[in-house]
Amino acid sequence: MVSSLRARTALAAALAMAAVLGAGGLWLYTLMRGNLLDNTTGRTELAARKVAAQADTRTLPPGGRLPAPEGGVDLVLVRDAQGRTVASTAAGGEPRDIPRLDGLRPGPGQDSRSAVLAPAHPGGQRRVVVAVDAPGPPGAHDPAAPRTVYAMTVLGDVDDATRAVAVALLAGAPPMIAFAAAVAWWATGHALRPVTAIRSGLAAVTASELDRRVPDPGGADEIAQLARTVNDTLDRLERSDARQRQFTADASHELRNPLAAVRSRLEVALAMERPDRASVEAALADTERLQRIAADLLLLARLDGGPAPRPEPVDLALLAAEDAARRPAPRVPLRVEAPAPVPAYGDAARLERALGNLVDNALRYARGRVAVRAAARDGWAVLEVADDGPGIPDADRARVFERFVRLDADRGRASGGTGLGLAIAREIARAHGGDVRALAAPGGGALLELRIPSGRR
Repeated sequence: MVSSLRARTALAAALAMAAVLGAGGLWLYTLMRGNLLDNTTGRTELAARKVAAQADTRTLPPGGRLPAPEGGVDLVLVRDAQGRTVASTAAGGEPRDIPRLDGLRPGPGQDSRSAVLAPAHPGGQRRVVVAVDAPGPPGAHDPAAPRTVYAMTVLGDVDDATRAVAVALLAGAPPMIAFAAAVAWWATGHALRPVTAIRSGLAAVTASELDRRVPDPGGADEIAQLARTVNDTLDRLERSDARQRQFTADASHELRNPLAAVRSRLEVALAMERPDRASVEAALADTERLQRIAADLLLLARLDGGPAPRPEPVDLALLAAEDAARRPAPRVPLRVEAPAPVPAYGDAARLERALGNLVDNALRYARGRVAVRAAARDGWAVLEVADDGPGIPDADRARVFERFVRLDADRGRASGGTGLGLAIAREIARAHGGDVRALAAPGGGALLELRIPSGRR
C-alpha cells in the first residue's frame, strides 16, 4: 500500500501517462494503418480500372499478357464470366499463391468491390484485392467476354510500417512513464518541502513556547495560505493562553482578599467569648461577595466554551421594561424609553443578564438618573444604557470590558462590584453575533450600547 503523498502522486502520474500513451498509441496506430490501407486500396483500384477500360473497349493486348501495373500494384487478372483467367500481368498466367477470388465480385448496383484477403497458405502475405466489372462493349454477346478485373497489392509495406510504429510505441512507453513518475516525484517533493517545514515548526510549539511560528514560504499559493492560517491560529492560541493566565491571576487576586477578610473576621469572632454581631455580619457580607465572584466566573466559563445561544424570538423593549420593574427602589431614578417592540432572536435569559449588568453598572456610577433605550436600527436590535456619572475616558473605553478591570478599584469593591459585569455582557452579546461598546453620552456621563442582529442568524 502506497502511504506517502509523494509516492501516490508519482504513481498517479505514471498511470495517467500510461493511459495517455495507450489511448494515443492505439489512435495513432489505427489512423496510420487506415491511411496506408486507403492509399494502397486506391492505387490498386486505379490499376484495376485501367485494365477494365481496356477490356470494355476490346483493346486488351493479344495473348492475355498485360503490362506490369504501376504504383506498386503486384498483380492484375482478367477473368471471364466462368471464372477463367483470360489475361494477367504475371508471366506464365495466374500465380499459384493468390487467394481464392470466386466470391469477390461487385454486387448489384456496384461496379467495384475491395477486400483484404488472408494468405492462401501459411507464411504467405495478406493482399488488398479490388474487383472491377468490365462487361464489354455494347452489343457484345460473346459468353467468354471478360467480366471482372482483379487487382492485387501485397500489404507487406503496410504491415512493416505499422509494425514499426507499434514497436516504437511499446519501446518508448516505459521510459516516458518512468519520466512522468520521476517528474511528479520531484515536483511533489519540491512543493511539499514547505509543508515539511511547517510540520516541523508546528511540532516544536509547546505550552511553554507558544510564541513560536511556522515558516511562511511566501507567495499566494495554497501552502503559503496554510502557513499563514497556522500562524494566525497560533496567534489566537497565544492570546487565548495569555488571557487565560491573566484571568487566573486576576481571579486568584480577587478571591484572595475576601477570603483573607472572612478568615480574619472568623478568627476574631472565635477568639471572643461572645462574638459581636457586626463581625459575623461582615464575614457574611464577604462570603456573599465570594459567592457572586464564583457565580460570575462560572458564567464566564460557560460563555467561553458553552453551546451557542438558543435562537428564540425575544423583544428587547420588553426585557428593558421587565428589568426596570424588578427594581422597585433604585438608588437613582431609572427611566425606560422603548416606544415600540424591538424584536430579535436569542437567549432571553442571557440577554436579560447582559442588560441587568449594564444597568447595575450605570446605577453604581450615576449621579441623578439612568435611562434605558431600546430601538431597531439598520438590521440591529439595540439597547442603550446611559447615566450622568463621571463617564469613561476615551483611552479606557475598550479596556473597561476586560475581566476584573475597574477604573476606580476602591469604589468598585466598596459598592460590591466583581469587575466581571461588563465582561459578561460583552461575551453574551458576541455569542449572539453582536457586541457591546462604550460611547460618550451627549450630555455627559457614560453610554453603553449593546447591539445584536435583529434577524435569525
